[in-house]
Amino acid sequence: MNHFINRPKDDYIREADWQKLYILTEHWKSDLLFYKQDLKFLHHLIDKYFLWISKSENIDMVREIEVDLLKVHKQGATLLETTHKHLHHLAELIDNPFAYDSHQFRAEHETLEDELTEFLKDFRRNRKEVFKITGHIMDGEELVRQLNIFPKK
Repeated sequence: MNHFINRPKDDYIREADWQKLYILTEHWKSDLLFYKQDLKFLHHLIDKYFLWISKSENIDMVREIEVDLLKVHKQGATLLETTHKHLHHLAELIDNPFAYDSHQFRAEHETLEDELTEFLKDFRRNRKEVFKITGHIMDGEELVRQLNIFPKK
């Protein structure tokens, strides 16, 4: 299993009390809100550089990465909503430890953590691609612009 954070113990989710799981989930929510803002920046970056593109192969690359970013954005929004609901359930468990089946809830918590790990991998891969593609495009497009500005004699 991939770990979203370094846990103090291997069975942290099964052994931690509800308050500790609540704090951990609050950290996840905070991270997701940060990634949401970062995705907004990446969309803005692509939109800004899209105006500079003159080569058709670059337009296709940008469209592809934009589609991938939209998928990651949707994935993050779904996880944020799930995390919010999970926090609500944790708060109920803190007030009433018998509100939910403890084993089932901890399994759901572990599943949420795994989904966050997958999201983070997808997010990082897409972010890397955005910077790689925009760098490549800007280098190539700037060269084309310079060549067009200075006509051959």
